[in-house]
Amino acid sequence: MLTFRHLFGVSAGAVIALGYAGTATAQNLVSLADSNAAREPVFDTATVSAESLDEPLVKTQPSVTDLQAENLEIASESELVRFSDHSQKENNQEIVETRVIELAQSSEQNRLEDYDEPLEPVEDTEELNPSSNPLNFPTNAEEVRVDGVIPITLEQAIQLARQNNQTFKEARLNLNQAEDQLQEALAAEFPTLSLQTDLQRSTSASNEIRASGGGFGATDGVTTDLNATLQLNYNLYTGGQRPAQIRLSESQVRTQELALEQVAEQLRFDVTDAYYGVQQADSQVEIARAAVSDAEQSLRDAELLEEAGLGTRFDVLQAEVQLANEEQNLTRALSQQRIRRRELVEVLGLGQQIEVTAATPPEVAGTWDLSLEESIVRAYQNRSELEQQLEQKEIGEANQNIALANIKPNVSLFTRYNVRDIIDDGSGTGTGTGDGLAIGAQLQWTLYDGGQARARAEQAKEDVAIAENRFDQIRNQIRREVEQAFYNLEANEQNIDTATIAVEQAEESLRLARLRFQAGVGTQTDVINAQSELTRARGNLLTAIIDYNRSLAALQRAVSNLPDGRLFDTP
Repeated sequence: MLTFRHLFGVSAGAVIALGYAGTATAQNLVSLADSNAAREPVFDTATVSAESLDEPLVKTQPSVTDLQAENLEIASESELVRFSDHSQKENNQEIVETRVIELAQSSEQNRLEDYDEPLEPVEDTEELNPSSNPLNFPTNAEEVRVDGVIPITLEQAIQLARQNNQTFKEARLNLNQAEDQLQEALAAEFPTLSLQTDLQRSTSASNEIRASGGGFGATDGVTTDLNATLQLNYNLYTGGQRPAQIRLSESQVRTQELALEQVAEQLRFDVTDAYYGVQQADSQVEIARAAVSDAEQSLRDAELLEEAGLGTRFDVLQAEVQLANEEQNLTRALSQQRIRRRELVEVLGLGQQIEVTAATPPEVAGTWDLSLEESIVRAYQNRSELEQQLEQKEIGEANQNIALANIKPNVSLFTRYNVRDIIDDGSGTGTGTGDGLAIGAQLQWTLYDGGQARARAEQAKEDVAIAENRFDQIRNQIRREVEQAFYNLEANEQNIDTATIAVEQAEESLRLARLRFQAGVGTQTDVINAQSELTRARGNLLTAIIDYNRSLAALQRAVSNLPDGRLFDTP
């Protein structure tokens, strides 16, 4: 696992310690360098691969004591290191050696404190879920204030996104809606049964005449009756409209299933990409902090040399400018870190007071075992976008049949049973109860509609052609996405190897710069520059690992449903 401590753990204090010891004696230089360099972790320069993830990537650098004979031999042969004026430099030497010991001790302590270990992920993610009311919105500052940063793993992030992401929820609702529409279409296969009951109390001129015996002004006759009708209807033949409507609804359900599957795959990719973005932002913060620490160390060194009469004011000013620049870089890195964390929270759909971060440091996520050709074929088999276009083709054909059914005959059967009870006919003599039964068939046929039905059928036929064209277009697009992700993955894998070699070369350059400085043929600036190049090389290696992981996630998205991400069985 490539952690920040492993990538950026070499202390600048050890480099400075060697530089200061060079102004003293060869014996002091060797003993001081041995006390610091013996405990410095060095990034393992072995090729990074998925098989070597479990192997330790930190090795111990050869002790400077082992190089003592070589150093003294270089010094004697080149005759570049001379200590002929010990009495004149005795006071400066004591000041420098005391300061060197303090810097070496503080450097080792700061190195362990500045680079965090992998965070412990939260066990219960229920507290991260948002309010159950989607229409709720905060009205005061306390409701949006972030209480703390919660570390989560990538697996937890994907699980939270499937629970809370709004786009994923909407896709599920669309699927539920399509299933309800299918039930509505299936209901057309059954007969309908209706009941109608009327209770009526009325007066009329005829009743009044009958009640009064023809006399004007007599009491009006009030009629009260109860009428009930029970009717059973069944569409025997609909011209093909009913089966076409059912097939249309089934295709729409399948389309929404594929849409949900597509959203799930895209959501997995978006969460993964956002999670890697947080990891990268965290890495940039650590790199910026390491650079600030190195700049502070350089400033203290320059001030010490000036204090001891071995440096100039120009070196101090240069170090102050460098520190100011690195602090600005750290400020920008912290800002980007907060932005990336908020982007991850938005993708996950978490609560207003939640802020999450990556619990694990960047590491190589895995390998891709399929060839390019196998990946392309697998993508054709798995991508829901292709099957969606086939379903759109089925929908277009169903709409054709539905449109043409409007100009075909429709036959329906009906049975009607009627009961009527005259409770009061207004005269008190005409009450009674009766019933009736009617059975029949009805034929309806639109002989001419001005060409509307055929025009709608032609529109549906064009929809079929559009779906076929889109199938061809999406197929080519899928191949391009697979090839692009595959080539990016190969390139980033090579970048890991190249960056690893660069780290090895930078470590060797730093070792030679130290030896040259110990021998008196190099300068402290050479050592600091070599340390900066080593830090930059390790940063490039870290970036290569993150880019590799993103390319792997993009390839998995391009192929989809790996290893078992399919949400629905293929019919």
